[in-house]
Amino acid sequence: MTEFRTASRQHLLVECADLTATMRLHHSLETAALTGVLELVPAARTVLVRFDTKRTSARELETTIRGLDLSSGGEDDARTVTIDVRYDGEDLAEVADLLDVSPAEVVARHQRARWQVAFSGFAPGFGYLAGDDPLFDVPRRSSPRTRVPVGSVGLAGEFTGVYPRSSPGGWQLIGRTDARLWDLDRDPPALFVPGTLVTFREAEREMVRVGGADTERDTEPTADSTETVTDSDSGSGSASAPHALTVVQPGLQLLVEDLGRPGFASMGVSSAGAADRAALREANRLVGNAEDTAALESLGRTVLDVTGDGVAAVTGAEGPITLTGANGDVVRPEVGEAFSLVDGDRLEIGASERGLRRYLSVRGGLAVTTALSSASSDTLGHLGPAALTAEDTIGLHGPANAPFLVDPGPRLGEGRHLPTPGEVVELTVTLGPRDDWFTPAGVATLFDQEWTVTHESDRVGLRLSGEVPLERARTGELPSEGAVTGALQVPPNGQPVLFGPDHPHTGGYPIIGSVDDTDLAAQLAPGVRIRFRRSDSGPADTAATVDTAATVDSTTTDES
Repeated sequence: MTEFRTASRQHLLVECADLTATMRLHHSLETAALTGVLELVPAARTVLVRFDTKRTSARELETTIRGLDLSSGGEDDARTVTIDVRYDGEDLAEVADLLDVSPAEVVARHQRARWQVAFSGFAPGFGYLAGDDPLFDVPRRSSPRTRVPVGSVGLAGEFTGVYPRSSPGGWQLIGRTDARLWDLDRDPPALFVPGTLVTFREAEREMVRVGGADTERDTEPTADSTETVTDSDSGSGSASAPHALTVVQPGLQLLVEDLGRPGFASMGVSSAGAADRAALREANRLVGNAEDTAALESLGRTVLDVTGDGVAAVTGAEGPITLTGANGDVVRPEVGEAFSLVDGDRLEIGASERGLRRYLSVRGGLAVTTALSSASSDTLGHLGPAALTAEDTIGLHGPANAPFLVDPGPRLGEGRHLPTPGEVVELTVTLGPRDDWFTPAGVATLFDQEWTVTHESDRVGLRLSGEVPLERARTGELPSEGAVTGALQVPPNGQPVLFGPDHPHTGGYPIIGSVDDTDLAAQLAPGVRIRFRRSDSGPADTAATVDTAATVDSTTTDES
């Protein structure tokens, strides 16, 4: 049975009976290329559909999806990959004991099984591979490792997977491979994309077979480049660029951000991008850049030295801005207005007084490298430029490269009230997709009490604290499913986490609802109190239906 659940005003969660049905639904949706569908996020039992509300609606999508042919999973034209494995994993003997077979039989059956990538998650390039051998149903380690080496081949539940980078993890390790799971110079960068058929074999040499062709690998997989380009013309990294900014003090966090990299969720990549997208767009409009031009997102007092003349604007959180010239002259621009930069200036973006994050856009834009067509720093996925530190120099393209005229005002941000710690802000919430996992009293608690933003908050999510935790109607966890920016995910302690732009795009804790105004949420500092209000309008023209009698019998999550 297919069920439809609201995940946000722009997202529909389609739930299937089992993994096979989910894989077939995802293939059918990809093949159908439905009008208005922007992105698909397949998971263990669900497909999350992001859609353009101006071109379609949840009601229209539900009707269309119900009429799709789900009889085929697309295996006939699937991409094929062969992975060479050295079966020397630390947990191989333990896995054999758990499955009541010998280590040799574990290895032999792992190689004979027909594996297919069901979905991606956890990290860019990490694929969850479902097999056809019922032997493989392996519990995760009771105590996850703090570091799993890159290339480790593991088992968890009904899945096998390969770690694309070193990271914590609780999968049972049976071997290792030199195959490069993630490579930005490859198309697609992820070796494992949903639908790919994978065969494992005993390693004889360090290679990976893709679509029948052997490719030698002479290096171990490495982290993706996060180099900051500091030359506005050649990208050579020269500190003598005619237009540049040099970091004197980076504050608590100084990142390069644009509007992100949507469209790559099937490879395990979240969209990331500016936390307050409205503020980024405003800053770019003020200086004559395209709205998606990369800018600096600052947290805390930031000081920069200016090379070359230009035009800049600071938006987002309220606070002082000080521009000190080489001759000692001091200018104090306003938030939300364009101002001139002169060679030798020192720009100080003071700590936020209302709100949290501030955005600096410079006419012409930043000269930085991109990953998947975006310069955004993804702090969880480790894509894009690294956080800037003291003495880093970042090149600028120069004011002549801006496509539009400078907009001197009026201030586009006027009328938006940003809170300070201790103040109360109201956020509207669209319930779903898993509000039925909570008791009526638990749902009421979400709206009846205040929640405080804790200091354990970042771009991944705001951890909230309330006097009364949200009461669950069901225990355990869901099979991993897609999550959206603004989602209110609720771990077992009943204290919600409000997902930010760098959130994991799949997860196993139930999501009770999603916040409609994610830009405002991005400006909430620790100590701000939140009152949630039920969205009056609900999801965009939704006809979402849920079989409330249906239960999910999983008590494990599919996270790594």
